[in-house]
Amino acid sequence: MTHPIPYWHVDAFSERPFGGNQAAVMVLDEWLPDDVLVRIGAENLFAETAFVVEDETGEADWELRWCTPTYEIALCGHATLASGHVLLTRDGGDSVTFRTRMSGVLEVRRDGDGYALALPAILSQPGEHPDAAALMGVEPQSIHRSELGYNIMLYRDEAEIRALTPDIRGLESLGKDQFIATAPGEKTDVVSRVFVPGGGVDEDSVTGSAHAALTPYWAQKLGRERFTAHQASERGGDLTLRLDDDRAWLGGPCVTVVEGVFYL
Repeated sequence: MTHPIPYWHVDAFSERPFGGNQAAVMVLDEWLPDDVLVRIGAENLFAETAFVVEDETGEADWELRWCTPTYEIALCGHATLASGHVLLTRDGGDSVTFRTRMSGVLEVRRDGDGYALALPAILSQPGEHPDAAALMGVEPQSIHRSELGYNIMLYRDEAEIRALTPDIRGLESLGKDQFIATAPGEKTDVVSRVFVPGGGVDEDSVTGSAHAALTPYWAQKLGRERFTAHQASERGGDLTLRLDDDRAWLGGPCVTVVEGVFYL
């Protein structure tokens, strides 16, 4: 017999369909085998599929895991925001918490007409990555790197960011790192594009985890804790960012475009 699993397709960091970043959200009664979760991610073919199971430890409301089409990842912002949107819309309430296996407890709160997502702030330090810099097509002004595989590459302005044509297959050969091109924005404080070809996502649409790294980076450069951001992908997305001690708060709306049942 087939097993029905509640399923939502959400465009996160967007107030309209066809914008932001797509995520599937699936509510499970219990955890499926790891390889099945990854195969479901491959079936959905979004950057990430989020799986939630009610948390029985008392640490949070739900357990949360994320899979790309090829493997399970340690942190995903947009699919967490999408999960919060689904559960708060379905169950009501002002906030929901998620216990994760590799990123601690995360929280999504209602915030005006949208939501605010708390992620661990990812700190980076000045560094070098000559192979990646050469593959970006235009040499960045500077590079900051984190131990978690986030590479922040600073460019002069938004036009330079939008014009980048990196060697995607070359970046793929460097592993599963994120390559985050960023600059001061025109209509927002900062702008970025994010490439993760080693993780199966050539260019991501709107990347929550990348903004968990960009929040402390730009807070220091701008000299303030709150600012706005735009990810200049084909779909595009706008975020509000706020640094609060060791937390990066990412704000934005979500829209459900499909609700149904996944049969396994």
